[in-house]
Amino acid sequence: MFEESFTTLDELWNYPLFLINESPITINSLIWFVVIMMVGIFISRLLRKGLARIADAKRSISESALFTIGRMLHYLIISVALLISFSMLGIDFSNLAIVVGALGVGIGFGLQSIFNNFISGLILLFERPLKVGDLVELESGVRGRIKSINVRSTQISTWDNIDILVPNSEFISGRVTNYTYTNDLRRIHVPFGVAYGSDKTLVQSAAIEAALNVSFTLNDKEHAPDVWLVNFGDNSLDFELVVWIQGNKLPRRGSPVALYLWELETTLGQRGIEIPFPQRDLHLRSVSEEIHSGLNISAKNTDGKEAT
Repeated sequence: MFEESFTTLDELWNYPLFLINESPITINSLIWFVVIMMVGIFISRLLRKGLARIADAKRSISESALFTIGRMLHYLIISVALLISFSMLGIDFSNLAIVVGALGVGIGFGLQSIFNNFISGLILLFERPLKVGDLVELESGVRGRIKSINVRSTQISTWDNIDILVPNSEFISGRVTNYTYTNDLRRIHVPFGVAYGSDKTLVQSAAIEAALNVSFTLNDKEHAPDVWLVNFGDNSLDFELVVWIQGNKLPRRGSPVALYLWELETTLGQRGIEIPFPQRDLHLRSVSEEIHSGLNISAKNTDGKEAT
């Protein structure tokens, strides 16, 4: 009785459910497939956690390098697990050329975009023109910090704390401004205007004081804030506050230009310097009696009546 039950279970365990390339797929092979894939995922997570601990201990590996190494290890382990799992299913990889050919046809007809983003993602991970934590601005106008670089898309967190998924192909084919590519130091220009007649020296000192009130303003020998007189405007003397900042020290929320304008309005008001609004000055001249009498000539209107 026991031997018959064991034989029945063994038959069920190895019963062919369906065929793939004339290879029977059984419950046994399916369970092994799932187990190998779960082991691969577990090993991948374990290795990435180990890399994170090593980086925290030595503090010599950057966040972007750690992310790239962990991502490539994950892809490698999952690929090996897939090969082993398919071999457990009895799939013959000698026919892999046929599969690759069919995949190429599929890419040619409907998967160009996905394949393009996949290749672009690999280029970003290997070439590393962008790193996690970089401050970037795309040609489309998207601006923010990179949170993650995946195979298909890159996640960017904007100034408004909105996460945007940008296709990787946009980074390869379009123009990308990376403010922290080789050096996170950059200079920004903050335009402002004051009323005509204002003391230029007083304006300069007030604007520099406003710049230094912003915590991330650099103030050393080579990167001190400065004030430029750039134009004689219609209603104001136009200045620019020129400051150096470090991109990686900018606040996550809010525009840096808005913070400088806030401090400028406060400091200029405290110094009694007027920030003008659009206006027009009208100058009247006295008219001599001869000209005035010459203008007082009667004329006929359209009805034929005289008017003075």
